[in-house]
Amino acid sequence: MTLEVDSASDNSALLKKYHGEASMAGSEIVVIIPEAHGEMIPIIQRCLMSVREELRDDPYIIEAIKVLQVGGYRSSIGSFWNAVVDDLRNKIMFRSVKLFNQSVDVGRKIETYEDFQNYVNDDQLIDGAYKIGVVGWEASKVLRHAKETRHIFSGHPKSSDPSIIKVLSMMDDCIKYVLNAEYPAQIIDVNDYVSNLSEANFDRNVVAIESALGDLPEVYKNELANRLYTSYIHPQSTSILRSNIEFVAPILWRVLPKNIRIQVARRVDQELQKAQADVTQAAFAFIGHVKSQGYLSVVARRYQIAPLVNALTEAFDDFPRENEAVKNLVPYASLVPEDLLAEYVAGLTKTYVGRMGSSARWSRTDFFADSAAIYITDMFKLFDDHAASYFVEAIKQSDLLKRRIQAPAKLRRLRVLANIVAEKISGTFQERAFIESLCSENKEDEFFALLR
Repeated sequence: MTLEVDSASDNSALLKKYHGEASMAGSEIVVIIPEAHGEMIPIIQRCLMSVREELRDDPYIIEAIKVLQVGGYRSSIGSFWNAVVDDLRNKIMFRSVKLFNQSVDVGRKIETYEDFQNYVNDDQLIDGAYKIGVVGWEASKVLRHAKETRHIFSGHPKSSDPSIIKVLSMMDDCIKYVLNAEYPAQIIDVNDYVSNLSEANFDRNVVAIESALGDLPEVYKNELANRLYTSYIHPQSTSILRSNIEFVAPILWRVLPKNIRIQVARRVDQELQKAQADVTQAAFAFIGHVKSQGYLSVVARRYQIAPLVNALTEAFDDFPRENEAVKNLVPYASLVPEDLLAEYVAGLTKTYVGRMGSSARWSRTDFFADSAAIYITDMFKLFDDHAASYFVEAIKQSDLLKRRIQAPAKLRRLRVLANIVAEKISGTFQERAFIESLCSENKEDEFFALLR
């Protein structure tokens, strides 16, 4: 497409010829631009060359250019806006009419292009296009301004005459945000997608899943997140379905707004009230897979963590059980409720210190749960002053621990934990002197004096 410019002084010489593509062969649109506005010609050329190729023979755009030649600025604005509306309707239908109906209340269900013509006004069209991701926030604001330009100058003949600059400005905005913008990605059908998850041949391609889920509008993300949770905890869900959900859900959760993650996590409380153990455990398992334990309510956290803390206490000196108990507590290390914190800290401390002994199989005398010890140091790094006070309390009140740290090897292990705590406590921590004496090898006498 080309725009030929020929400068001349008389009116006939001001005819500028616009030649179309092959689909417009033989047609010629003549545009008259007043000589005073000759500097606008490059802008017009840029506008016409900027629309998507398939729209360069659009009848609305052609009509807008035709009337521009005789100074029909009002009609030109109206025709160009019709091209924008037509493109928005087609893009919405391509992306998801179902989602448009969920996002905008127009008083009836929209199904066809004719329904858009008959029942959807321009404001609803722009609002819906923004909500389902056809246009962005900036585009929606600019388009509302363009719509008002059309309403004032094309809808009200008694308004003042628009200038060529007003026309070109409106056209340039419409081209930038709509007529030059490519079609958006199609929205997946949530019902079909969840149904596909139950199939063994579901494609576990991360790129494909990210592409399908990442571009979803919030209303669809909300629906899909809740559907995945509901399907996962259903007693009749197959292992194939649950396995595929375990693969897909964490990918979706990375792009979920915080409010949706909280809402899904709080649904666990509903299962607690129903007292169906298998469903409840499935609910906690789902929350674990998407790493949203931090959004659980206090009641749900206590329900899940209390048995784990008790299991750690009961596993004392049984190293395999201690390893398992500590591993199960790792996801909840920063979420332990207040009424469980003292037992939790004491259990971790005793497990890490371990016991002295002998073995016919091993030459060592320093025994502890090896796997658990790896996790415990990281769990201590999440401590604050409150948890640190329970650490001090556990040392002072446990006669067993006091006896065990008489062995230098066990005191060194306790000192490892104390050094971590020392880095986490605040300057106003009341037991700072106790922690500092435990951390220093040169202050062992002072530490044991404080321990009495």
